[in-house]
Amino acid sequence: MDRGGTMANYRRLYIEGGTYFFTVVMQGRRPVFSDPQAVERLDQVMRTVMAKQSFTIEAMTILPDHLHCMWSLPEGDSDFSGRWKQIKYRFSLDFEKNPERSGSMLKKKEKGLWQRRFWEHLIRDQEDFNRHVDYIHYNPVKHGLVERPVDWEHSSFRSFVEKGTYPEDWGASFPNSIRDLELE
Repeated sequence: MDRGGTMANYRRLYIEGGTYFFTVVMQGRRPVFSDPQAVERLDQVMRTVMAKQSFTIEAMTILPDHLHCMWSLPEGDSDFSGRWKQIKYRFSLDFEKNPERSGSMLKKKEKGLWQRRFWEHLIRDQEDFNRHVDYIHYNPVKHGLVERPVDWEHSSFRSFVEKGTYPEDWGASFPNSIRDLELE
């Protein structure tokens, strides 16, 4: 909000070939992804959208009521919003409508499964990239879902361990640099 108490005019930064961090949340923090079939459905939908509009998932974790991920877009393309619109739409097709939909949601024929907006952050450099990947992988621990990032099934963390990027016990002993990890 600006100092006058009104909502600031939010503008997204679209950079062709950019790498972005995203937080996408379910409406009302509904724990849709507590169901493994919903996680599988999201994976299928993302693969379908990726096949039509290429992008690379750099890192990802799916929590019960939200997800964090980082994407790199192809050179000459900046349309992450269109991709998220397709992912949300396709994922929602198989779900019942949320009974707590607002008048605005009803008018727009929205199912009320996802929050309308999402958070994005353009990755600026390697340090920014590393910090956001750490945040993504540590998030299940931060939320008290597991004691170690390696224990969270719906995360890219294990693939980073296999590549040698992280040791398997990374994040388990709560070093200050990880425990206090926050993003701007």
